[in-house]
Formats: sequence, C-alpha cells, structure tokens
Amino acid sequence: MPYRSAFDRSRRPLVLAVLSALAIPAFAQQPPAPTPADAVRTLDNVVVTGTRVADRTVAESLAPIDVITPETLQSTGTSELASALARALPSLNFPRPAITDGTDAIKPAQLRGLAPDQVLVLVNGKRRHTTALINLNGSQGRGSSPVDINAIPIAAVERVEVLRDGASAQYGSDAIAGVINIVLKGGAGGGIEAKYGQMSAGDGAQTQLIGDGGFNFAGDRGQVHLAAQALHNEQTDRAQPVDLSAVPLPNPVPPLGKVVQRYGDPKVSQGAISVNGEFAFTDDITAYGFAMASNRDALSNGFFRAANDSRNNPAIYPNGFLPQIHNLAQDRSAVFGVRGQFAGGWDWDVSYNYGYNHLSFNIEHTLNRSLGNSSPTQFYAGALEVTQNVFNADLSKPFDVDWLAGPLTFAVGAEYRREKFNESPGELGSYVDGDGPVNTPPGAQVFPGFKPSDAGHYDRHSSSVYVDLEADITEKLSAGIAGRYEKYSDFGNTTSGKLSARYAFTDAVALRATVSTGFRAPSLQQQFFQSTATNFIGGAPFDVRTFAVTDPVAIALGAEPLKAEESTNYGLGLVLQPADGLYITIDAYQIKIDDRIILSENLIGAAVTNFLAARGITGVTGGRYFTNAVDTKTQGVDLVGTYRWKLSGGNLDFTAGYNYNKTEIEKIAPNPPELTSGGLNLNRIGRVEQGRITKGAPRDKTFLGGVWNSDHWNFSVGATRYGEFTVLFDPASANRDQTFGAKWTLDLAATYKRNGWEYTIGGDNVLDEYPDEIIPPNTTGGQIPYSAASPFGFNGAFVYGKVGYKW
Repeated sequence: MPYRSAFDRSRRPLVLAVLSALAIPAFAQQPPAPTPADAVRTLDNVVVTGTRVADRTVAESLAPIDVITPETLQSTGTSELASALARALPSLNFPRPAITDGTDAIKPAQLRGLAPDQVLVLVNGKRRHTTALINLNGSQGRGSSPVDINAIPIAAVERVEVLRDGASAQYGSDAIAGVINIVLKGGAGGGIEAKYGQMSAGDGAQTQLIGDGGFNFAGDRGQVHLAAQALHNEQTDRAQPVDLSAVPLPNPVPPLGKVVQRYGDPKVSQGAISVNGEFAFTDDITAYGFAMASNRDALSNGFFRAANDSRNNPAIYPNGFLPQIHNLAQDRSAVFGVRGQFAGGWDWDVSYNYGYNHLSFNIEHTLNRSLGNSSPTQFYAGALEVTQNVFNADLSKPFDVDWLAGPLTFAVGAEYRREKFNESPGELGSYVDGDGPVNTPPGAQVFPGFKPSDAGHYDRHSSSVYVDLEADITEKLSAGIAGRYEKYSDFGNTTSGKLSARYAFTDAVALRATVSTGFRAPSLQQQFFQSTATNFIGGAPFDVRTFAVTDPVAIALGAEPLKAEESTNYGLGLVLQPADGLYITIDAYQIKIDDRIILSENLIGAAVTNFLAARGITGVTGGRYFTNAVDTKTQGVDLVGTYRWKLSGGNLDFTAGYNYNKTEIEKIAPNPPELTSGGLNLNRIGRVEQGRITKGAPRDKTFLGGVWNSDHWNFSVGATRYGEFTVLFDPASANRDQTFGAKWTLDLAATYKRNGWEYTIGGDNVLDEYPDEIIPPNTTGGQIPYSAASPFGFNGAFVYGKVGYKW
C-alpha cells in the first residue's frame, strides 16, 4: 500500500505578521484574565466534574478541582492543549520524548506521576476515546495508550476542569489519578488568532491559525459553536557530532565532525475542527451534540546507520542513512444526546458516544537489508486503529429532606461500552526476510512493518451501573457517597466506591477529605498488540519483539492473562481564605495501586536469542510482554494560592503552585520460573523499569506567576521550577545511573488591546534554559546530549508573536 500524505510535505509555513496577547498560566483558583473588577472568580464558578449537584462551586467542592480558563490555555506560545495544561497544573507532567517511534507524534501526559492511561479524559462530561498507539520505547508512560489531548483544538475549549482525585466510582475505568473534563464553547461570539514563532537556536518555526465562532437560532432555542485550528511546526534538532573522546564510541563510527543524527521535536502539520450545539424542543427536552475531527502528519527520526553498519547497504546509501517514521494520525469523535426533566423533577440524559483513532506508519529514507540492492527506500509498515461506542443513561433528582440543611441529590445511571482494536499489516517488503546477508535483521530499518501474523481484530464490551448521593448535611458539613459495578466481557467484573466530605469551620477555613477505591481495565492494546522494533539498550541495538500475553512464546516466558488494576485513594485538603482576595488550598493524597499493568523489562541475551530461534522466531534478539507484576504507592501534596490586588489602573493577580509527588514500589510479584530455567536467568521487572516508575518524573514542580491587566495592556510573567529526575541507563548496574538537576524556566509576554484587537509579543523559556547534558558513557559518542525524560523538553528559548480579534 503506497503512502499518501494528508498534507503537502514540501509546503513551507507562511510567515504571519503578528504581535498578540498572553496571560500566564492559572490554576483553579485564579480569576480569568483579563476580567473586570466585579467579575466572578473561578472559586465561585459552578463545576460539573466530580459532582452531580447542580450548583456546586469550586470552593465548595468535596475534592480538589482546578478550572483552567481559555485565556490560560492560549496564554503561552505553545500550540498544544496538553502543553498548555502542563504549564497551568503543577501536578501534570508532559515531557517531549524523541526517537521513540510513534510516541514522538502522540506524546503522553502524566497526572500525579502515574501512567498516562490512569487519568480519565472527558469532553463535555462524556468519555473520550484513547489513541491506537501504545508507547513502547523508553518514554515516560511506557506501556500506556493515553488519550490524544492535542487532537482537540484549543479554540474550541471554554474551560478545563481537572479533578485531582480518584473517581472510578463516578466515571468508571481509568479515573485512578483523576479526571480531565474539557468543556467546549457554546453560543454566540468568537474570535480568530494567528501566531508565528521560532526557537532561539534558529529552528522549530511554528505557524498557527485558530478561530471560533457561534450563533443562536430559532429564537435562541438553538445554538451552534464552531472552532478550527491549523498549525505547522518545523522540527528541532539538538544532536551533536561524534565526540572522539567519548566512551563508548558508536560502532561503526559515523562521519566525524558532522551532525548526522537528528534529535528533537518532529515536523508536524495538523488540522482540527469541532462543532458543539444544542436545540431546545420544549422547556423540558433539549437535544445536544458535538463532534471533532483531527488529522496530524508527523515526521520523526530514528538512529543514524553508518556507511559500514551491517544494517546498511552501501550500494543504496554509500554515506549511511538516517531512517525516518512518518505517522498520520486521524482522530474522529461524535456525541449525540437528549436531556430533559420528567414530571416530579427527575432530570434525565440519554446519549450515544462514538470515538475513532487511526495511526499509520510510513517508513522513509530506509531499506530492508535482507532484500539486497533491490530494496525500496520507503515502506508502508501498517496501521493501528481503535473504535469506541458508548451508550449512557443518567437520572438525578434533588430531594428535600427535613433533617438536612440542603437537598439530597440522588443520581443513578447505566453505561454500555464496546471497544475495538485493529492491527493491520504493512506491505510485504516492510517485514519480509529476504535472501540477503546472513544474520541481517529483516524488515524496514528503524521500524519493521507489522506482519500478517501480528495483525488481528479484537473487541470487547462492558456494562455498568452506578449510584451517587450528595448533600449539605448541615450548614457546615457536606458529604457524598458513590458506588459503581462494572462487568467486562474479557476479564470479569469489579466494584468501586467513594466517600467524600467537607466541613467549613468558618467562611475562611474548610477541611475536605475523600477515600475511594478504583480500577483500570487492561486495554485491548496491552492484551493483543505485537510487533518487533529496534531498541538501544546499554548503547547497543537489539531487535525486541513485543508479544501478546496470549502468544505461546510469551506464555513460555512466563506471561499470564491480564487483570484489572485496583486502587485505593485517600485525600485530605484544606481550603483557606485568610484575607479578601487571597485563596489557598493544600491537598495531600495517597494512591495505592495493586496489580499495576506495565511492560516487562526487555528480555535480552544470547539465551533469549536461542530460546526464540528454537521456536521459529529469527532475526529477533529480545522479547517483552505486559504483566500485572507490580504494586505501587504514590504520596504527594498540592498547594495552590492566588491573590488579586485591585489597583486604580487595573488588577494585579499573583499565582503560586507547588506539587510534591513520590512513587514507591511496594511489591514485585515473584519472577516466573520460566525466566530462571533453561539458562535464561532473567528478571521480568528489572531495575530500569523500576527506576522509570519511581524516579523518571520530577519529584516536585513549582510555579510562580503574576499578571497585570488594564483596559489596554496586559503584562505577564511566569516562572516554573522542574524538580530533579533520574534515568537508569544500565539494566545490570547502578554505575551509570544519572540524576538530572532541577531547572527554572521563565515565560514573559506583553499584550496591547484595543477595539477587539489584541497584539502580543512573548517568549517561553526566555533564559534559554536546557536540562543537564547526559554524561558519557550514557550517550553513545555524545550524539544525544539531553534526556528525553526532561519535563520541559530540550529546545531552549521560543520567541513568538500573535495577533487576534474577538467579537
């Protein structure tokens, strides 16, 4: 199947003449900026996440909730929704991995240091589908298939509500770390904005155009709001030439004094659109719906193959070659529903939810060495696809109870969900083992295509029911209880529950607490995905096969059927308003996860190669599979404070946030006997994967910011400190472990506003901060200078301008 790009790859971005507006990242308690002096602060905003009470505000919430405003999301130079959220939330980690295959194109985000698929993403309160990609090659979130938040256009977002608490009893699977609910804009009004920016190093040029607009119709009984985003980002490159003094040197050595490797953000072109609307047939019946579509074309890089590398054919590439992966991600979703009110005050909501994600792999500037001189230089390597269909029915009603200070809100509902996962094979040349040199790895270099034996179509269904009660018991005490039963066709059933309470000692001091159990079902990708890819382990390349847990070879290596993760969450928080305009929240938490699903260590060595060859698997030098082998405990604290100082010429807003987060492994299941027999002597969960879970994300993160707003000007400054993290490079020894120090980044921007127009100039990381460099021998020949686990990337300063108009 030939490759067809959805974008013209030879296109160069149009230089947009711009200047525009930026407001620093804000947290739930920070008022939208700019706002009039009498505007409602976000602590007084009604929220819909984590509660089914109709008028519950952020300040009254029984669990910590952040409300991120659209001004915050568009306040920096980033064009990615996930990056914007990471700037606003100290507890969210969004690294920028490179040379990690499809993960370069679809990057994972972590909430409270947990796996990217342990946070549930909603759009308008409805479950968002995951991506088809499964992260495999060394990034944070290894083994997960998260939601692609960046497929949602920023211009479509009215606000983002982030529930930092376990919520499986309320929403089902995946809500262990919390819930991110993206609320879309509705009604009239809109705006348009253009941005152009570039890294101070001279690369990574970014062009973006976003816009949204809405209208009412049928006498304001109906409303429709449209949004769109188009962007083009050139790649960045921070690779260096080979350092002859470095140990070890690449073998064979690439051309000296010349940068042949590329290491940085991929080249990306993306277009995304959304529509959100509703129509009231009567005062009691309203139909609603929203839909989104996104196409992303991403070009990322692999490791350079030198001219005399055994994986190269000098007749095709006399000077060696840098293989590249071209991913096309297509994302589609649609939700349609009807809500209303029965006689007697029962609110009801019935909806259908469709989600689809398709990711194709096209390998370029490559070859299949086993095909000799006849090898093509590009291949279609196959595709992954997920589909989600969900039916929901919800009922709720507030009941007046004499002995309660407020109504008792009773909610009950049911859900039916069907999921599908497809893995499609690549073209023959992308995976075939030809008649070339002996011991040459078959398939396309950097990413062998999916074989027909890898391919498959898998599906499952689940059904669930829940009950939720919440009430103000006294004028000072509020409490809630929720329970959920869920049954899956592939692994069985599970039950989860939640208790929450809030006590207001005074108007200025309140204490809140939650305790809950939760779960995450193993994804279909974790159960059935299989492929072979090149991994560099200890500086040497290995062709490692990911086995499905049902594969006889995986079973012979100790694989077992996956079961659901089970969690227990505890939270305790303090909400303070010690002075007018000053808000402080402190929330401590503990999350224990049993039977955590992770990808095993890369099982390599001569014994493994022989073990696989004896079972007819040639050209492969390692294996791995998913397992429930680990129990973890995560403890941390979130602190957020905001203060507004009202001045005669405007408002001065200060924001501070801090997160401390520590994950420990409490138990590792006994090593299966299959891994210690027949001369294998392997560990299913080794020190590298243990280090990734416990030390791979920053231990803490701090944000300090200020923004001054007046009628015509906006000046903002935001400083973020990313704590230290550690990478374990050697699976056998601690001698090469490296801890990367804490770093501060500084963002600045200035905006001029007049007659609806906004002009901004700004800079992210204006001090051009980089993470610590990797110390040899952890980087082969010094070509890769920075760790892909860096929480703020490794691109340096970014300078941009924006111009926008709002109506």
